[in-house]
Amino acid sequence: MADQEKWKWQEPGTTWKGIGLYHITLTIPDRRPLLGTLEIPDGNPDRAKVRRTVLGNALVDCLIGIPQHHPEVQVLHFCLMPDHLHAVLYVRRTMQVGIRGVVRGFWQGVKKLGRAWSAASSIVPNDIRRNCQEGKQEERQEGSHEGSGDIAQQGLREETNRMEAFSAGLQKQIGDDAYYRLPPVFTEMPFIRSMGHNTQLPNTIRYLDMNPQRLATKRLKPGYFRVQREIMIGGRSYDGVGNTMLLTAETYAMVHVRSLMVKAAENGDTEPLRNYKNSCVLAARKGAVMVSPFISEHEKQVMQVLLREQLPFVYLADNGFRDYYKPADALFDACAAGRVLILSPWTYDAGKRKISRADCMALNNMAEEICNHLFAL
Repeated sequence: MADQEKWKWQEPGTTWKGIGLYHITLTIPDRRPLLGTLEIPDGNPDRAKVRRTVLGNALVDCLIGIPQHHPEVQVLHFCLMPDHLHAVLYVRRTMQVGIRGVVRGFWQGVKKLGRAWSAASSIVPNDIRRNCQEGKQEERQEGSHEGSGDIAQQGLREETNRMEAFSAGLQKQIGDDAYYRLPPVFTEMPFIRSMGHNTQLPNTIRYLDMNPQRLATKRLKPGYFRVQREIMIGGRSYDGVGNTMLLTAETYAMVHVRSLMVKAAENGDTEPLRNYKNSCVLAARKGAVMVSPFISEHEKQVMQVLLREQLPFVYLADNGFRDYYKPADALFDACAAGRVLILSPWTYDAGKRKISRADCMALNNMAEEICNHLFAL
C-alpha cells in the first residue's frame, strides 16, 4: 500500500485537506423529528431503534453517495436520529477541496431535499412525504452502516431520485426566487470535528450506536434528564440534571484530594493519599452521598469506584447545561438509575474548553458549602 494510503491521524492545526477522520453532525435547528420515529419495543431502551421517514432515507442516501463524488472519502459509520444525523468520514488521501468543501456540497444537496419535503408536505402529502412500507424499511435498516447493501441502496436511491426530480421540476415551475424561499429544513452547515487520535474512533462509534438507546432512556425517565433551574442550596442557585432527591439524604461527605497528599505520594509516602481515597469509598458504602467536582485524577478515580459500585453522588460541573444536554457514558447510566445529581452554578458557555484554577477553587468551596448546609438541615 502506498504511503499516502496508509492510515494516519489528523494532527491538530494541520490543513483539513489531509488524511484523517472527521465526525460530522447535521441537525434540524428547530429539532422537529422529520427524519425518523423513535421506537421502543416493550418499553426496553436497549431495543430502541429509529424508523426512518422518506426524508430520513433520502438524507442517508446523500450521505452514502459522498464517495461517488469524492473517491478519497469513505463513510465509516453513521447514525440517523429523528432530528439529526451523525457520521464518521475517513479521508484516505489528500484532497483538493478539503473536508469543508465536501461537507458543504453534501449540505447543498440535502437542502434541495429539504425544499422538496417542504413543498410536498403541503401540496403532495400522500406522495413524496409518505413513509416507506414496513418490509422495505426493515431491509434498509439492516444495512444502515458501512456498506449498506445493493437492495438497500437501490431503494434509497429510488426515493431520493423522486425527491430530487420533484425538487427540480418545482424549481422550474415556480421559478428560482420562489423556490429558494421554500424552507430548506437543514438551515445550518453541518458541524465538523477533526478526530485527532486513535482512541476517538471506537469511542465515537460507540457513542453513535448508543444514541437511540439514550434517547429512549431520556423519554422513559424525563425527570432525570430535564434541566431543572434555580435549585436553591444554602442561598446559592444551581441548575441541575439528575435525581434531586439526593439532596434529602441523611449524610453527605466531600471528595477533595489535597495537594499535600499528592506531593507526599510523589515523594514516596503514598499511605495518606491511599487512606483518604479509601475513606471516601467507605463513607459512600455506609450511605453518605459524596459531593465533589471530581477535578483531579485521584478524585476521578474515586468517582469511577462510585460508578462501578453503583453508589450515589452529587457532581459539580464547571459548565452549565446546553439544550438537549445528556451526560456521557457511565454517568448517563447512573443518572438514568437515579444515582447521580449534576449541578452547575453557571450558565452554559459554548466557548469554554478548559477549567481554570479559579473555577476549581470555587467548585471545591461550593462542594463544602453544600455538605455543610445539607448536613445542618
